[in-house]
This record gives sequence, structure tokens and C-alpha cells, in this order.
Amino acid sequence: MARALMVQGSASFVGKSWLAAGLCRLLRQDGWRVAPFKAQNMSNNAAALPGGGEIGRAQALQAQACGLLPAADMNPVLLKPTGEAGSQVILNGRPAGLFAAAAYYRDVRAQAWLAVEAAYGRLAAEHDVVVIEGAGSPVEMNLKDRDIANMAVAELADAAVILVADIDRGGVFAAIIGTLDLLPPHERARVKGIVVNRFRGDPALFTDGVRFLEDRTGVPVLGVLPYLDLRLPEEDGVAVESAQPRHGDGAEIEVAVVAVPRIANFTDFDALARTPGVGVRFVREPSDLGQPDAVVLPGSKNTLADLAWLRQRHWDAALGRVQAIIGLCGGYQMLGTRIDDPLGVDGGRPASAPGLGLLDVATVFAPQKRAQPAEAVERTTGERLHGYEIHAGDTRLGPGAVAWLDGVGSAADPGGRVSGSYLHGLFDNDGFRLRWVNRLRARRGLPPLADAGPGPSAVDAALDALAAALRRHLDVGAVYRLLEEGGATHRTP
Repeated sequence: MARALMVQGSASFVGKSWLAAGLCRLLRQDGWRVAPFKAQNMSNNAAALPGGGEIGRAQALQAQACGLLPAADMNPVLLKPTGEAGSQVILNGRPAGLFAAAAYYRDVRAQAWLAVEAAYGRLAAEHDVVVIEGAGSPVEMNLKDRDIANMAVAELADAAVILVADIDRGGVFAAIIGTLDLLPPHERARVKGIVVNRFRGDPALFTDGVRFLEDRTGVPVLGVLPYLDLRLPEEDGVAVESAQPRHGDGAEIEVAVVAVPRIANFTDFDALARTPGVGVRFVREPSDLGQPDAVVLPGSKNTLADLAWLRQRHWDAALGRVQAIIGLCGGYQMLGTRIDDPLGVDGGRPASAPGLGLLDVATVFAPQKRAQPAEAVERTTGERLHGYEIHAGDTRLGPGAVAWLDGVGSAADPGGRVSGSYLHGLFDNDGFRLRWVNRLRARRGLPPLADAGPGPSAVDAALDALAAALRRHLDVGAVYRLLEEGGATHRTP
């Protein structure tokens, strides 16, 4: 069986996913057969699996760090929030239904835990090391007796736990000490190290802080990691909430992404943000739109609810004044003339609504969900585009729309001002991204770019940079000792 190491956090969005990904890449560089694991994830930013199905995007990134294809065993339980109706539950990569929280804990949790045990067992049998990521905090006391993502998994895997906290958010001492104090003794004994993440400035200024934490908790601080801006794909929606304009100095083209409340797969825009001369920002209100060169309407986990949100804020009128609009997945559906959900697939109850009316397409939701890698051919250039689909809707084109991709659902108006597609990862295709950006540049009278900027290989380079940062700022020798010793503890009576 594999050795195991678990990364837990003092809260969500403190850096668990990145630390786990960095450890995966570091161990792989050192010659280990390593795999990632997260028992239960809650995210609308999913990744499609090669054989169909979906898992959390963080585990897909961690799989890439390990040199593996993503697999359902890496994230056997995925909860995709749909708003007030609850969450769509994905078990072993496939939809199991839509459940309110109480119903999930009552009717599904036991089945979910069996899936966790089986998935972990298969990974542990096939690899030397499993790097496990926790979820949220291990001391959400109102849910702790039902938590299948944190200490229950540490015990299943007999894993030592590294607790990570984010100093950039403030309150790092209370976060670490409070987390440890709320753990029962046998669980606290599994926490073998502390990592302070996102430190700005000279780490020598935190020497007294390290000493205080170690004296107060008895747990060694394994590292103080600097604030890193590696542009790795994010999974947590907090990344959108806290997003600043994503461009460097001298951005000449601005792309606005409408930050609908239930935004999904927001990493679709990472490659755009890395493109020279392109600025990307998330916008909630039409009053903040300004005059961007293009607007992107992103995917949504609850398309009809987000459509209503857009209309309440008069986004339909605001989008009518934009020169270039593209919708992806749920955004594509919302651009159409109508959305019908007769079986309540999208939001838990039957509903219908007129769309924004910017594309002559209509969508009907059906129970069958399409979640798989996808390949399309752009009709005007013949370029083969790669990405993935995750959607349940069937979209039909009217006479006022034309398909611009073969192989994946797509539509554009005759003038090309408004377009949409079900192809997630569209902007990861270097050739398409270059042509799309250069059309925007031409409207401004700017010369074309000769280079689309770093593509998907930039993620591997960022993972290597992350592993290098861990080697500089983390006690890697201590990490290996934790792998050797495991997390076995003695329970107190």
C-alpha cells in the first residue's frame, strides 16, 4: 500500500490545492509514483475525464503534476452547488442526483463514504505515495460528525497531516491555534506540521511568529511560503470574488467576464489573461462594465437562475451595446431566445424563461449529462480545437444563426458579433486565441500579435516553479520523514 500525506487547511482558499499540487510535482520529480486524492470536493469548476465523467479541477491539476491523466478515483465525491435547491452529487465521476444538504447527509453520505474507501484503496494499491487534500476546515463543528473529507480520510489512509493557513488574510495565529484546539486529542496528534502560506516580504521578520506557533502548539512549522503569482488554474469560487484585473502593464485589449453568481469553469479565461497585451477582469454590475473590447458570458451551474440575475440587473440592455460577445456553455445557452427545463434538471423544479435574445438558438434541458473531452473543427480555418464538454442542455439553431464549429455545439449571428459554444477550454487553443485577440486588436487599429502567449505548457512550467519554491521554503526532509512515519496515533480514553 502507498504511503500517504494529507494537506488540511484552517479554512477554504488558504492554499491546500496548490500545496498538494506542489508536493505532487516535487515527489514525481524525485522518482515516486504519486497520485492525488480528495474524498469530497465542492466546486462548480470541474474537469472532464478522458473516458467521460468529471472531477474537481484541483485534482485534475494535481494529476497533471503527477504526470497522470485525471481519473474518478482521485475525487470520488464532487458536490456542484446549484443554489437554494442544494447540490448535484457526482459519485465516481457520474451524476447521482440533485440533493438538498439534509437529504444528502441522510440518504447519500453512507454510499459516498463507501465510494471514498474503494477509490482510495485502488489508488493506494497502484502508487508509491498518495497526496491527499482536505476540504474547507477539519473543525466545522456543526458538520464534523458527518465530515468525510478531512480527519476520517486521514485515519483511513493512516496519513500524517500538514495544516496550512493563509497569513495574507490576517489572523493566522488564531486560525492555526483555534483549529488545533478544536480537534480532539487523537486527531490533533495526526497534525505533524504547520505551513504558513502567502507571506509577503522578508520571512526573517516572521521568525518570532514561527517560534510562538511552535511553543504554543508543540507542532513544528515546516515552512513559511512566499506569496506566489504563478497563474495556476484556480478551483474555488473565492478566486473570482477576490479577483483583481488580470493583466500586466501595457494591456491594450480588455476582456470583461460577467461574474454570474453560480459561475462554473472560470479557468476558461486563464490563457487569455496570460496573453500579451490582454487584460481580463470579472464584472458583476453593468455600471462597472466600461467599454471593453469583448465580453464573455461564462458557464453556470444554474443557468436559469443566473439568467434571471442578469435580467434583474439589466445586463440584456448592457450586452446589446458591446462590440463582441462570446458565451461558453451556460453562457451560450443564456444568449439564446429561450431555455426550457421541463424536468427540473437545471434548478430542481420545472422552469422556462426567455433568453437574452442575442443568438437565434433555443435550449431544452434533458437528464442526460454530457461530460467528456471534446474535439471540434473551426469551419473558417479548419483548425482542430481541443477542450471538453460538461452540460445537460440540447441547443438547436434557428434560421438566424450559423454553426461555426463542427463536432461541438456552436452558433454565431450572421455578422459574427455574438457567438457561443459548448467547448470549454476554447481559449487554451493557441491558434484560435491568437486570431480572436487579433480581431479585437484590428478594431482598435493595433498591429496583430505574432505570438498568442503561453499555452497549456505554461501550467507545467508553473508546476515546476511551484515545486522549486517548495524546495526553497519548505523542510522537504521533514516531509519525507512524515511519509516514512505515517500518522499513527494513540487514542486517549
